[in-house]
Amino acid sequence: MTTLFTGLFDTATATNVQVSQFVICIIAALLIGAIIAATCMQGTRTTRSFLLTLCILPAIVCVVIMMVNGNVGAGVAVAGAFSLVRFRSIPGTAREIAMLFLAMGAGLIVGMGYLGYAILFTVILCLVCLVADHLDLGLERRAAAYRTIRVTIPEDLDYTGIFDDIWADFTAKHALTQVKSTNMGSMFRLTYDITLKDAAREKEMIDAIRCRNGNLEITVSGQETASAEL
Repeated sequence: MTTLFTGLFDTATATNVQVSQFVICIIAALLIGAIIAATCMQGTRTTRSFLLTLCILPAIVCVVIMMVNGNVGAGVAVAGAFSLVRFRSIPGTAREIAMLFLAMGAGLIVGMGYLGYAILFTVILCLVCLVADHLDLGLERRAAAYRTIRVTIPEDLDYTGIFDDIWADFTAKHALTQVKSTNMGSMFRLTYDITLKDAAREKEMIDAIRCRNGNLEITVSGQETASAEL
């Protein structure tokens, strides 16, 4: 039975991984993955598949490291394990990418046999993430000040500087990023990126713009660049 778990290319000088050691490392890696997944769930929206990946990724990396331990190809295998981050088919947030590297780092430590260090590493990093989630750095208040506003005006209005006095009153910064003709060329749709001086005065600003553009359509949304994670 023991020969079933013996490598075909093992030699007398090579270090063989015992079945009991293999099982202990896998269990420890899965436990660490569960801790990381539970941390990732706190304070952020995520998917079931991503949580499952965080759970099993440390075990995958652990197995790769254990299987190449003591061989010349260990360095290549480690690089291959870390390239697993390419499984993401859509861009991830900075937090998700950090969690992936945390899971792979923990799996690498477990694969080298340092179970205590792996658990300590995971606990410390997860606590740091949880504390950071609850710190009030004022980022949400800043994000509320960044707005993208789209204003529709008649074609007979010269859009150059038409809202400059309103921007001077309500915004700290403003920039016209797009001009688009609409409604068969009878109207212009202007897109501005603005930074509000006071987010509470947003409705007052919209009312002022409505008086200027003849009560045509106005759309206000959060800036995409302001919500970028990296």
